[in-house]
Amino acid sequence: MAINRQAIDMLKSVLGKVSPNSTDEYYRIGARISNAKEQVLTKYQPIFSPDNLDNLTVDDFKGFLLFKNNQHWDSLHRQGGWMTEDMGRLKEALKLLVAEDMPIKTRLDRLRPTNGDPMVKGLGRAVITAILQIMHPEKYGVVNNTAETGMKKLQLWPEFPRGASFGEKYEKINHVLLEVSKELDIDLWTLDMLWWRVSNTHKPKGLSKDGVAGISEDEETQMTEGATDSECVFALEKYLHEFLVDNWSATELSNEWSLLEEDGEIVGSHYYAGEVGEIDLLAKHKSERKWLVIELKKHQTSDSTVGQILRYMSWVRKNLASNGEKVEGLIICSQIDIKLQYALDGQEDIKCMTYQVKFSLDSTPELE
Repeated sequence: MAINRQAIDMLKSVLGKVSPNSTDEYYRIGARISNAKEQVLTKYQPIFSPDNLDNLTVDDFKGFLLFKNNQHWDSLHRQGGWMTEDMGRLKEALKLLVAEDMPIKTRLDRLRPTNGDPMVKGLGRAVITAILQIMHPEKYGVVNNTAETGMKKLQLWPEFPRGASFGEKYEKINHVLLEVSKELDIDLWTLDMLWWRVSNTHKPKGLSKDGVAGISEDEETQMTEGATDSECVFALEKYLHEFLVDNWSATELSNEWSLLEEDGEIVGSHYYAGEVGEIDLLAKHKSERKWLVIELKKHQTSDSTVGQILRYMSWVRKNLASNGEKVEGLIICSQIDIKLQYALDGQEDIKCMTYQVKFSLDSTPELE
């Protein structure tokens, strides 16, 4: 495909702003990610080396999945438990992944066959391509939800034939990544950092005192010093989305619905819906032909919330749902006020659920 020149100009503009001294948190963190490359490669290339994989431990692998260690990707850990359940099988899969004497398409299609179970549950495209980039940073780009969203926004995401395998899709995407990195005269590691900036319209996670992604020191102070109950709830609400994604299996919704996945990665989080915006959460029913669009009502008005979810539902019907598939909506909010009740009156396909944010300190019982 021909590279969109406007996309290249946009990426050049973003790249030019990446600086540790920027007033924009995205660009400061982006500079840190870019500068961490050699440190991360030095640490993890030996660990994932074919000659050393027999010595791989659970702690080694799970450690790599954490942002504080890989300095680049902040959600790889979500399925770490599944991936390390059978370490023998995981080592076998990783040996296949890094076997450079075999075509990349062949390796990926064996790891995640189109019509069959994956070689290792939870080992999806985000982790697979991150390890590929660690081992061969000049050859393999990373494909994950962030990269997909950024590439789609800049009209760089390739089209695939119906039924294309994981390996076939990766080859086409990686070709685009290599072309874009050449146009920008940067490495694939830096390019991957740029997708994070392009794709995210929401505020990034802050950095804690030790530099780990999470609640920043300023946010922690805001939440604990002199804040009212409602202010604390509002501060914690910012993490409602991350909490739901990380703890989906523990929610009532998981009984019937699964967050949308693609090639083993959860993509139904901040799902890019083209010209209509970004869907908070997108799920599919486990046994029925149904989609679920979830909108988190935090600080927007009831009218805005209902308008958004109706647009998203319409977009899913037009772009994702096959013939006969139903699209439902769910609004998750702290309380259902009268305006929201009126706005939803007659909307039979949209339901509401409420959540509670609680925080308490309990005294240690005195010794008798």
